[in-house]
Amino acid sequence: MRFRIKAIGPNATLVETELEAGSEAEVRALAQTRGLSVLTLKSLVRGPGRSRFPLLLFNQELLALLRAGISLAEAVAALAEKESRPAVRAVLADVLQALREGRSLSSALEAAPHAFPDLYVAMIRAAERTSDLDQAVARFIAHQQEENRLRDKLVSALIYPLLLVGVGGLVVLFLLGYVVPRFSHIYEDVGSDLPFMSRLLLDWGQFVEAHAMALGLVALATLAAGLLLARSPAVRVAVGRRLWRMPFVGERMRVFQLARFYRTVGMLLSGGIPVVTALGMVSGLLSPMLRVGLAAAIASIREGRSFSSTLAARGLTTPVALRMLEVGERAGNLGEMLTRAAEFHEEDTARQMEWVTRLFGPLLMLLIGCAIGLIVVLMYLPIFQLAESIG
Repeated sequence: MRFRIKAIGPNATLVETELEAGSEAEVRALAQTRGLSVLTLKSLVRGPGRSRFPLLLFNQELLALLRAGISLAEAVAALAEKESRPAVRAVLADVLQALREGRSLSSALEAAPHAFPDLYVAMIRAAERTSDLDQAVARFIAHQQEENRLRDKLVSALIYPLLLVGVGGLVVLFLLGYVVPRFSHIYEDVGSDLPFMSRLLLDWGQFVEAHAMALGLVALATLAAGLLLARSPAVRVAVGRRLWRMPFVGERMRVFQLARFYRTVGMLLSGGIPVVTALGMVSGLLSPMLRVGLAAAIASIREGRSFSSTLAARGLTTPVALRMLEVGERAGNLGEMLTRAAEFHEEDTARQMEWVTRLFGPLLMLLIGCAIGLIVVLMYLPIFQLAESIG
């Protein structure tokens, strides 16, 4: 969920910004790590008419225009003129107006927090101090493309098992809800001569036929309740905690979150943002279990302790990442080594998901095939017994 807050900043200035968190308590804790004292807090819900701002496409087109020698204001004006979506064009028009008034790009972007996240604005602000805006935009594009690539890999790995479960479940429901009730009429006169399992199956078919409307309403109500529960932040947090405690799944979730954490911090450090500031900005990427350790790590680093050893002490590293971070600290390229650690763990996560999919797919097919085969055999078993008795 996204929240808009008004807070008192470190220099007693009034700050208005938006933060991403799972609950009000989490967003207050996140604001506190940034040195903000929250005055007001409001949950933001995306309206049905608001278009999602295409941030990656905007940066790709902006980078192409800047490298072609076009000035920043002219590039934004060109992007606004070509845009056909009114909501996106309005955002670009506001940015262009701010630039023409003499404001910096970062302050212009900060005025549209629903389109430009805090991480992006901070990276642009740091790039303005070093006059390497095109390099900062290129780093952000690479960051977003790598995240999208990993997400696409995970989604493609999950499509096949979900497709199997969906199709298999529909076939089983069709057999139990339509075919079995029709077969139950054929064996009405057989009575108790049916095998026990066949008798249970046919009794189920008669029950479905007699209470079809009520069962349909119960199924719809169950589906609606499931969708409502899936949207509840409290349910998501509870499910996430249970998954986190599972041996294999919990470790994979931890490594995946750490990879996102390393990549984002690496991008910010490469853009010239200080370590403590960067860590405070990305705490929303971590689960509550890891966020507590990050808050303690930020306090330790602020006191002058080593970056790699502090993260390791708080459970925010893996053995491979720890070695990379130690090398990065000694060589002075911590941002680059964080990015390499993220790439290593993202590739490892993708390989693990592909392996699980290859193993889980055949098991699912076997399970669904056994369920369908059992239903069909139980339906036809009385016919086979009748044929044997006649023979």
